[in-house]
Formats: sequence, C-alpha cells, structure tokens
Amino acid sequence: MEHNGRDEIKVENGCGFEDDHEQKRREKEEGLSVERIFENQEVPSWRNQLTLRAFVVSFVLSILFSIIVMKLNLTTGVIPSLNVSAGLLGFFFTKTWTKFLEKSGLLKQPFTRQENTVIQTCVVASCGVGFSGGFGTYLFGMSEIVAKQTTDDSGAFKNPSLSWIIGFLFVVSFLGLFSVVPLRKIMIVDFKLTYPSGTATALLINSFHTPAGAKLAKKQVRVLGKFFTFSFLWSFFQWFYTAGDGCGFDNFPSLGLKAYENQFFFDFSSTYVGVGMICPYIINISVLLGGILSWGLMWPLIDTKKGDWFPADLKPNSLHGLQGYKVFIAIALTLGDGLYNFFKVLSQTLAGLFYQFRRRYVINALPIADRSSPESSRISYDDQRRTQLFLKDQIPTWFAIAGYVAIAAISTATLPQIFHELKWYYILVIYIFAPILAFCNAYGCGLTDWSLASTYGTLAIFSIGAWAGSSQGGVIAGLAACGVMMNIVSTASDLTQDFKTGYLTLSSPRSMFVSQLIGTAMGCIISPCIFWFFFKAFKDIGTPGSEYPAPYAAVFRNMAILGVEGFSALPKNCLYLCYGFFGAAILINLIKDSLSKKWAKFIPNPMAMAIPFYIGSYFAIDMCVGSLILFIWEKIDKAKADAFGPAVASGLICGDGIWTLPSSILALAGVKPPICMKFLSRGTNSKVDAFLGS
Repeated sequence: MEHNGRDEIKVENGCGFEDDHEQKRREKEEGLSVERIFENQEVPSWRNQLTLRAFVVSFVLSILFSIIVMKLNLTTGVIPSLNVSAGLLGFFFTKTWTKFLEKSGLLKQPFTRQENTVIQTCVVASCGVGFSGGFGTYLFGMSEIVAKQTTDDSGAFKNPSLSWIIGFLFVVSFLGLFSVVPLRKIMIVDFKLTYPSGTATALLINSFHTPAGAKLAKKQVRVLGKFFTFSFLWSFFQWFYTAGDGCGFDNFPSLGLKAYENQFFFDFSSTYVGVGMICPYIINISVLLGGILSWGLMWPLIDTKKGDWFPADLKPNSLHGLQGYKVFIAIALTLGDGLYNFFKVLSQTLAGLFYQFRRRYVINALPIADRSSPESSRISYDDQRRTQLFLKDQIPTWFAIAGYVAIAAISTATLPQIFHELKWYYILVIYIFAPILAFCNAYGCGLTDWSLASTYGTLAIFSIGAWAGSSQGGVIAGLAACGVMMNIVSTASDLTQDFKTGYLTLSSPRSMFVSQLIGTAMGCIISPCIFWFFFKAFKDIGTPGSEYPAPYAAVFRNMAILGVEGFSALPKNCLYLCYGFFGAAILINLIKDSLSKKWAKFIPNPMAMAIPFYIGSYFAIDMCVGSLILFIWEKIDKAKADAFGPAVASGLICGDGIWTLPSSILALAGVKPPICMKFLSRGTNSKVDAFLGS
C-alpha cells in the first residue's frame, strides 16, 4: 500500500524527492523574501509615486549635493558615490515631513519606498549633471584661464557664460535617457544584469521601510548630523586664518617644509577624510603611491634636467617644461587604464550578448522590449512580483525613438550656434554612433559597475579634434564633442541603474523615467548656477596652487591639443616616458585580472595613481587618514563601522561642502578673514625678524 501510495504521489507531482527538495527551496525563499514583508502594502500607481513633496525634497538635496560635487570637481576631480547619503537624507526629510502632517491630521498619502526611490533617482540625476556637465573638465577647459596655462597660442577659447552653459546642457543631457528606454526590459529582466550600485541602493531603501531599518536610519541620520555640524564649524574656524595666499591650516607643513614644497602635507580637509572613508582602501593607497612616484621621485629628477631636456627660463606653467611632463604622463597613465578597461568591458559585453542571444535562440524567444519573459517554474516569488510590476507600466518604444530623433534634430541645429567650431555634420556622426556606445556603457556598467563616460568622451576629443584640425578650431570642437558624448553615455548608464533600483523596490519604470527627466532638468539649472557662483566668488579659480585649481580642465584641454597637434606638443623625452606609463597601466591591469580575488585586491589602480601626478599628494594624505580611521574602527567594532561609517563620512563631506556657500557669499561681499597663519623656515623667519626690527 505504501509503495503504491508513493507511486501515485510520484505520478501526480512528477518526482517525490525532487518535489520535496523544491518545496524546501520555496519555503527557504519565502523566509528570505523581501516582497513577502511588503505584500500587505499596496503599491501606488506610477502617478502617485511622483509626489510634490518628493520633488521639493529632491530640489533641496540636489542643491546640497551639487555644491559638494562642484567643490570636488574644482579641487581634485575625485567624486565618491553619494547614493547612500542621498537615500538616507531623502528618507529622513520626507519621513519628518509626513510625521508632522500625520500629527496635524493632514496626511493624505503615506511615505512609501517607491516615493523614496523617486527622490533618490531625482537627486542622483541632478548631481550627475555636475559631473557630466564638465565644470571641472572639458567645459572649463575651453576657458581663457586654462588656455593661457596650457598653450602659447591661447586664442582658441570660449569663456563660461551662464546662458550658453544652461542652453548647452538642456540640448545634450536628455538624449542618453531616450536612447536606452527601449532596452530596459532586455537589461533588467532578460539579461538580469546586476548593476551593483543600483542594487545596493534598492536594498538600502527597502531596509529603511522595515521597522528595524527605520530605527537604524534614525540613528544614522543623528550621527550624520553630528559630524555635519562638526565639519561645518571646523571649516568656519579655519576660515579665520586664511587672510592671504599660502595662509591657513590647508597650508600646514605637517610633514616638514621640504615635503610641503613637494605637495606632501595633511591639509586638515574634512571633505577628503570623508572621501577616504567611502573610497576602497586600494584606491586611497593607489593615490598615495602615485603621489610618491611623481612628486617624491620623478619630478625632482626631471627638474635636474632643466637646461638639457627643456629650457631653464620657461614659465612654470609652460607645456614645454616640467609642467608638460606632469600633464602628459598623467594623460598616458589615464588613457592606458581607460582603454584597457574599455576593451575589457566591451569584450565582456559582446561575450554576454552572445551568450544571452544564443540562450534566447535555443528557447526560441527573442528579447523584445514590450514582450513578457517566458515564465520559469523555478522563478522566486520576489522575481515574479517584481517582473510583473516592472512590465505593467510600459514606456512605448515609438515614444523613445521619436524623443531621441526630435532632441537630436534640435541639438544638431543649436550646438553650432553655441560652438561655431563644432560643425553640424560632426554632431550628426556623434548622434548616429551614440546609442550604440550608450548601450555598451549601460551594459558594461551592469556587469562591472564601471561607467566609462570619461573614456568615451576622450575618444570623442581625439576623433573630432583630429577631424577638425588646428586651423578649424579643433581644440574647442574636440572639447565640445567630448561634452556631447559624455552626457549621452553617462545619463544612459545612470537611467539603467535607476531602472534596476526601481525593479527591486517595485517602482514603476514610468516614475523612474519621469523622475530622471525632472532631476536632469533641475541639474541643468542648479549645477551651472553653482558653478557661476564659484566662478564669480573666487577670482583665481582654475589657477594651479589656488583653492580651486580645476586640474582636470587642463588635462582635458591638453588631450585636445594632443589630438589636434600630435606629438609635436610634447617636450623632449616625454613621449618615451608616456609610452612607458601607458604600457605600465595596461600591464598592471593584466596582472590584476590574472590573479585571484584574494591577491588582486592588493594591486593598485593606475587611474587613481594618475590623479596626483598633476595636482600633488596633499589630498592623498587626507584620504589615507580617512581609510586609517575606518580600518581601526572596523577592527574595534566592525558591525558599528559598517552601519555608521558611511553616515560619518557623509557628514564630514556635507558639512565642509556646505561651508563653501557662506564662504562664497563672504568673498563676493568683500569680507576678508582677519588672520594669516603662515609657516616659515628658521632662516627665513630670522630674515623677516631682522627686517621688521630695522
């Protein structure tokens, strides 16, 4: 009887043992299921996810984070991910708002994780314009200030103006969004790309909206607030001692005067201590190694060749002197790393596409944007629910194509009016190839979490600059083309990251798309206004050695010069050094990829090593101090360090960043600090005392 019973069960269910295993697997999945926690909560319609309070909070946070991004752009160009801070502060502000309304009896719609995702998307889209807008790279590289530093012929320049910058950003910043909309289902549902940053953001938002997560978020915000206040007050205190050039704590020769001359000192910047706590250890160590290699060894050695390799009477900023070695060797290292990772990600993209389409061919189902995926018997409850809601609100493919064509047509007609050197046919060629490159960047970002927007921009600099030539304004044409390409590929990868976040939080693709559009529009106004504020408040902006040297503006302009003039722009023996560092960058990456993860994490990053080659190592010391603080904290209490480390780092960055606003107002009003704190050698001090005593 028992045997027959088992046989009957086997016939009915397929296989007794497999069915038991499947049942246990499903029970285990249900125990770990995120969506089971939220299944009793109604998912708002896509229109209800887009609330007025969400965009008010987004606007306020966009201003805050755009100031921080602009400051980082104009100092070192190192910009950490601010997703955690944006998600945390978005949750805190909106939760505070809704609690107040609830106590007043005026709350009509509760705060949901979908609304939190809309805020996150809008803020990150707005701040993204601060990066892709090129305020510290290609756009400022067009200015007369940078032109005078980088070439003897400084006639080819276009000075910043608020009107043309805003117009330029509005006609180029939306194309990338429309280029990837038809591919959303292929990327997220069919290919199941991970998008690590988007996934981490979604997990963070989901956790905030559980009871335990809400308690932790409240504690994190409290910690962030404490360190925000400390950082702001510390920056305010430092301001009193900066009455002249070379004054203040940020010129403190903490490692000695000789080290200070070679850019080795701790400058008491809470921003870069915070950045060091967010960036991986190996990035901070790589930056420090790059500083030691360049300012500790190479530049002092090359300086001894003055009069042999280059004339001794050149200006300090001449490209034919030591400055040329600093800039072009940094470019070689950056290009070597960028091109290696470009071809690496491209090969992974092509291999992944081949595998995906081959699998689709085998099961006879082509991945079309508006078609649902074949149901699998093993699909989890979370994936079923997420896929169902992700495919519910479609964005018509015809709408995306029509939007791309319309904006491309407007842009092709408008851009030559802004940049006379950028001909309409250059723009047309960019827009033909841009969707392919946008797809490659979005797909590669889903695999590796790397956006190669700067690398694609560099390719545009060289190709369009060389095509235009020196006589046709190739430098400005190349830089403008870089801006067009960077905006397209950067926004494309940002939107697909947001689609992944929306998929994991049951947020509608329509609400994600609209939020990205509104955030990008905010960024096209907020970022130029903040840049203009900096530009007017700090007269020495873009000058080497100043508070805001904008180092990458010179790097990008020199890449454009190299693309137009060729190797004739390089000083003696610089080309051989560039070959060596270009090859070294590729070799380091090859070694890293050939090792196991256990050992690969100890191999430095060439792109990070290149950063201090031009601007010095002072910020590397700060970042390593941040790393050391986090490392010790993790050894003492790893759980607390993991929970509150990002909040401490965000508070340090935000407090120092916000101080920029009142300091700019003081500078515009002509209010100067009362004290100059300067450090002199014993011999110089004796001479000063003797002079004052005479």
